[in-house]
Amino acid sequence: MSRSGAASATTSCTAVSAHWVGPCSAVTPSPLAPVSSLTSVLESVQPNHRATPLARDLESETTVNGKPRFPTGETAVSAPEFPIYDADNHLYESEDALTRHLPERHRNLFRFVEMKGRKKLVVRDRLTEFIPNPTFEVVARPGAHMDFYGANNPEGKSLRELTGEPMKAIPAFRRPEPRLELLDEQGIHATLMFPTLASLIEERLLDDPYLTQVALTAFNEWLHDEWSYDHQGRIFATPVVNPCLLDEGIAELERVIDRGAKAVLLRPAPVSGLRGTRSPFLPEFDPFWARIQEAGLLVALHASDSGYQTYLNTWEGTDGEYVAFKPKTFPAVADDGRAIQDALASAICHGMLTRFPQVKLISVENGGSWVGHLVRNLELAYKKMPNEFDEHPRDVFQRNVWVNPFWEDSVLGLIDLVGAERVCFGSDYPHPEGLDDPVAWRQEVADLPAADVERIMSTNLKALLAA
Repeated sequence: MSRSGAASATTSCTAVSAHWVGPCSAVTPSPLAPVSSLTSVLESVQPNHRATPLARDLESETTVNGKPRFPTGETAVSAPEFPIYDADNHLYESEDALTRHLPERHRNLFRFVEMKGRKKLVVRDRLTEFIPNPTFEVVARPGAHMDFYGANNPEGKSLRELTGEPMKAIPAFRRPEPRLELLDEQGIHATLMFPTLASLIEERLLDDPYLTQVALTAFNEWLHDEWSYDHQGRIFATPVVNPCLLDEGIAELERVIDRGAKAVLLRPAPVSGLRGTRSPFLPEFDPFWARIQEAGLLVALHASDSGYQTYLNTWEGTDGEYVAFKPKTFPAVADDGRAIQDALASAICHGMLTRFPQVKLISVENGGSWVGHLVRNLELAYKKMPNEFDEHPRDVFQRNVWVNPFWEDSVLGLIDLVGAERVCFGSDYPHPEGLDDPVAWRQEVADLPAADVERIMSTNLKALLAA
């Protein structure tokens, strides 16, 4: 779903992918940073903000020389000479997306109800407000929340106030053919296409791995019906996978592979089980990862409801779920990239990426401000316990992980940490926290060497999808 990190809590447990605008002091981009230079790199990036090593002057986030950083309705740079690959586009689902292919005995697992003249979604007889309008008949306009996420909200307007007038969902948000036409207008050649509503499934079924698999399989069938998994080599829709039941998870992998999937979506969170949750990167799930490696699938760890609202609630004395458009300060600060850091720490420290060194993980819509913190902790853990690692964890991160930063992040700081070869452009279009004009982001990397610009906005993702 979205990355509206600061949230209020209402009736059930949900998480939010909070982020802080975490850009950094301008640094000269370099090739892949060697392990020996990591500490000095981190200190030079942001010596005074330990928890946010990719932070720079906030004023520069929305303005450049006193002018808007992303002029509305115009692209500030000329069209590139290479095809643009966008790592983060979204579709809006139809009302039957979760139910069309559900087995009859589970038909009431998801249902819509009328409340005060509006349709709301009920999951297992519990109302969810995770997405205020789950029909997507009207939606916030693309880029409506740019001022908020760009830290340019001096009047303290609410997200609802910043949203302004909603728009009717256009066909391009619902179907691949009109979306291709829109991509042509935007100057984008190809994109990963992520769901929106589907991000609520796993957390609300966390206590039942069987229902989780049933619901995900049904959704993936709908996704293939409406979008396919590879539409004309330009729109790569991402079926959702989960190994909570190993045999069923592998069977679902086989189905989506047979249908042409180039990328899959894995929630950055523990998976459900009959005796509680555990990491999807533990050795018990090795057959799942072996099949992913064999197939060459790209695994997108996209921001989702990863269950962290449960933790936040213990501090706030609540027991609710994330609700969009109602941000709160404590979650915004406390949950800064927590889910993606924990997921990647597990993939590295629990050894999955060493056992399967050709697995490709891309972090999407989690930003980049967390990277320095995670890499620092991996470095320190190795220095304290080198015998606990089969290889240097920094090398594993560098080999297996790609990062899609937020548009407001400091891409220069991120490049200095991981190299341009590991950074992928993503617009989050058409979500309100994303860019209204995706290609305008090119001005953020306009001063980089031309080869690095092409890597970030084209060839990195192209190569990941072609492997």
